[in-house]
Amino acid sequence: MAGLIDINSYPIKELLPLLLQDKTTKKNIIWATDAYTNLGPGYGDKNIISPELLGGAFVLQPRISKTLEEQQERTRKKAEVMTPVWLCNKMNNYADEQWFGRKDVFNHENDDNTWTVTEDNIAFGDKSWKSYIDSKRLEITCGEAPYLVSRYDTTTGELIVPPIKRIGMLDRKLRVVNENTDTKENWIKWAERAVQSCYGYEYQGDNLLIARINCVLTYCDYYDERFGEDPDMKLLKRIANIVTWNIWQMDGLKDTVPLGKPHEAYHQMSLFDMFEEPEPEDVALPCKIKNWRSKEMIIYKDLKKGM
Repeated sequence: MAGLIDINSYPIKELLPLLLQDKTTKKNIIWATDAYTNLGPGYGDKNIISPELLGGAFVLQPRISKTLEEQQERTRKKAEVMTPVWLCNKMNNYADEQWFGRKDVFNHENDDNTWTVTEDNIAFGDKSWKSYIDSKRLEITCGEAPYLVSRYDTTTGELIVPPIKRIGMLDRKLRVVNENTDTKENWIKWAERAVQSCYGYEYQGDNLLIARINCVLTYCDYYDERFGEDPDMKLLKRIANIVTWNIWQMDGLKDTVPLGKPHEAYHQMSLFDMFEEPEPEDVALPCKIKNWRSKEMIIYKDLKKGM
């Protein structure tokens, strides 16, 4: 399980300031959990997460790497659970069955909760592969985003390789891009659109950061599989910016940023602070997302009107 999430490795270390951004507050995401308060100032649930806080005694771990006691505590306090990869596959297969109008498009489910991959190129019939890439997908309360990307088995911590064996929604789209583009320029264009079409939101900041990292590393895996090299940093920053917009921090019951106005990572009080008028604490900012086709920013809760 070592090395599943390494914030000091390339390219995550270089992308970390971008991956910590909150596009709604124009600050960084917050912890939104009290799991790290024992580490000292800056680790409270309303504190923003800065790169400086992600070193030393802090280690960013996926759920499978946490102790059983830690897992149970997060389940008790935040109803956090980890969906096994076979169940993610079953549900994603059902969604694709509705889109394609047939079963077993990307794989066939076996009785022992494994699956057999469809080795031939995915057939679209009278439908367009480009329409499949652009079809929007949302993972609610996404945690580490196992429905979107399946870099590793969430119950064992084992990497799923090669990528064709993966079952996430973005994995499927990137496989289709691999099979239907013949130039690097076209691959980059449609892989970017695949990332743009996948959304997810999560409450807890550490989970959210892991989800964003998983999406970026998934893109890198498919790029490397196709071209035998890493994407350049300019391209990765573009992808990371999309991921930061699309995988956002939100209280799913209120459609707002969790816990009101975020605190700074750590602020040393001064004499002058005592005489300043305090700012309101419970400002519930409605979360914004982006429509990449129209280039418009949208209030998420507005999308639910009339549903």
